[in-house]
Order: sequence, then C-alpha cells, then structure tokens
Amino acid sequence: MKKLLACAALLVASPALAAPPPIESDGYRLVWSREFDTDGRPDPDTWTYERGFSRNNELQWYQEDNAFIEGGSLVIEARRERVRNPGYRPGADGWRQKRRYAEYTSSSLTTRESREWLYGRFELRAKIDIRPGMWPAWWTVGRARAWPGSGEIDMMEYYRGMILANAAWKSRGGDRWSAEWDSVRVPVEDLAEGSPESWADEFHVWRMDWTEDAIRLYLDGELLNEIDLSETINPDGSNPFREPHFMLINLAIGGNNGGDPSETEFPARYEIDYVRVYQRDADASEGAGG
Repeated sequence: MKKLLACAALLVASPALAAPPPIESDGYRLVWSREFDTDGRPDPDTWTYERGFSRNNELQWYQEDNAFIEGGSLVIEARRERVRNPGYRPGADGWRQKRRYAEYTSSSLTTRESREWLYGRFELRAKIDIRPGMWPAWWTVGRARAWPGSGEIDMMEYYRGMILANAAWKSRGGDRWSAEWDSVRVPVEDLAEGSPESWADEFHVWRMDWTEDAIRLYLDGELLNEIDLSETINPDGSNPFREPHFMLINLAIGGNNGGDPSETEFPARYEIDYVRVYQRDADASEGAGG
C-alpha cells in the first residue's frame, strides 16, 4: 500500500485567513456545502445528532446544545459538566450502563438522515483543539451493513499529538468487531513551523478525493494517505468504498484513544468554517440522498 509520508515534515501551517470561495476545478463542481454564515442552530434539515454515550469508552455525553453557529463557524463545544445517565444500572458490566454520570458533554453531528454521497471531493476548513483528552474528527460511514463492514473513512482525526488519515473495513479474521485498517499518523509537531500550539491556533483544510479506484486524503494540499480500493474487500466480497456514505463531525473526549482530559481547561472548541462536497457529473449521478 502506497504511503506518501516523506512530505509530512515539510507540511506548513496555513494562515488563518478568510475562507476561500468554492472553486470548481479538475472537472469537479460544487454539489453541496454548508458555510455556517448565520449565527444560531445548525440547519435541522441537514444535521441530526448522536445522543448520550456513543463508542470507544469515551467520556462525553453527546447532546444538541453543544453545537451552534457563531461568528461564521460551526462550533462544537466540549464542556466539563455532570449529566445524569438515565441508562445507569448498578452492578452492570457494560461501560455505558455502569456510569452513573457523564462528567463531560459535547456534540456529534451527522447527515445520516439527510444526505449520502458516493465519490467526490470533500473539503473541511477547521481549527482543532489539540490539548490532552481532545479527539476531534470528520469522517464517513456506510449503511449497507454493520460496522466495520460498512466501511469508515477518517478524513480528519486527531488524538494524542497525531493527525490521522484512515480507512477501515471488515477483517477476514477475528471477531465481530475486527477491522482492517489502512492508517497514516503524522505528528502535529512535524506540521508546525513554530509550535504545535501555534499550528492549532490556525485554520487548516482537510480534503478527500474519492473515486472508484482510490481514496486520497490531504491536509493543507499535501497527500497523507492513498488507499487502493482494489484491496478494501470485506469477507462477503462487498467493497464498502464503492457504496454511499454519510458524514459525521464530532468532538469526543478521552476514551480508548483520546487521552486524559482531567488537567485540561474547559470549554474546548472544534471550529468548522465550512464543509463542501464536489463531484464530477458521472459521480453525481451515482450519489444518494438529497
């Protein structure tokens, strides 16, 4: 599997300038975008929300109140606040049921009920919090079957000092949750001209180019990972990356990968300037959703 990592140390942080207008190039045209220009609640015709405890032993309680549009950005705000868990069961073994309270809240927005895409160019311009415990992400999942056979594309993921560019599908061995991963990790300190903190104070552009043959994941115009879709085959012979996916944008806290947030000052913010989807005409005819 081809990995283009040699350029990672040369990646330069992009300045926190005003968002560029949508540009149609390489045969792509803009088919969908959310620019977050009007303060208030995110568009309910586009976004639904995950609720409660979700996955990965994460610490946050997902709720709608932590997502809002302010100053031209979608803000997902993580807070240190106690929320009672109505699913608590004394003596339970499950990680969701055995917690009487959540000690943090955040939001996870999804287009699951409104929009799916098959192929295209996806862009997100955002500023992420890289302090301990933070786990922001922008990703897609299919619906044709249960995870990981549904496929997962991590267009942007950060935790514990690393930027990740990943895809996952069902492994041919192992248990029900066993996944095959094609993953690249790049330390933030390799991306920053100055310090990781100064890099995190700026907006950056994450991009995916997704075709029938490959998924290419970029950060600030530099290719991080190229995934050959001839190799992403589930045990049942299906290929989840030749099927429509919906989008998620979330800020998780702690859990299996996020690290320890106990010494981090809250609130924490994940700020999204825009999210855009471009397609070529042939791809758009194969897309799904409205």
